[in-house]
Amino acid sequence: MKAMILAAGRGQRMMPLTAELPKPMLKVQGKPLIEHHIERLKTAGITDFIINLAWQGDKIRAYFGDGSQLGVHIEYSQEPEQGLETAGGIIQALPLLGEQFIVINGDIFTDYDVSSLLHIHLDAGEAHIVLVENPAHNPNGDFTLRHLSVDSPKYTFSGISRFHQQFFAGIAAGTHRLGPLLKNKLAEHVVSTELYIGNWDDIGTPKRLTQLNELLVEQQLIK
Repeated sequence: MKAMILAAGRGQRMMPLTAELPKPMLKVQGKPLIEHHIERLKTAGITDFIINLAWQGDKIRAYFGDGSQLGVHIEYSQEPEQGLETAGGIIQALPLLGEQFIVINGDIFTDYDVSSLLHIHLDAGEAHIVLVENPAHNPNGDFTLRHLSVDSPKYTFSGISRFHQQFFAGIAAGTHRLGPLLKNKLAEHVVSTELYIGNWDDIGTPKRLTQLNELLVEQQLIK
């Protein structure tokens, strides 16, 4: 199975850190966010990657190349400089992906065990998404768990998912956001969900990045 890492976002909330650097290349524990994902996915047995590129994407391509230095294989899906949003980027990359594939946002940091996604059963046109407890910057959440009523509490989409390629059938190439698509498909009962209670951070601002690095240093000192 292949994994796609979404890395084409502009990262405007991370300015000035992203003035000349794509957000997934910002460092946590001394290495780019995206490298943490590659290592975790490789541990789970996934060695074929697609990375979409837009803003400053050449920095990612120059750093990772074909992935051989990390013992993996990387292909790139080049987008216009303004990007195609999350769903649009996946749709453009579909010819490079298999029938089923994993997608992870390149600007999160987590210890989620991605190997569990390999055991999810999806029929044609289905998807599975991982939700997390709501962080302070998203207190109202995004989606309810599938088995609960629409009036139940909402949780935050982690940016971790698995898709059957037919999930995107009938959607023309172009700029599309993933959130509204998932909402519609949840209502059609073709999206399964899970709630992960563990370490997860959305690196959305310079302050959050600094706080995460400081926390990880403290945890290492305690150990």
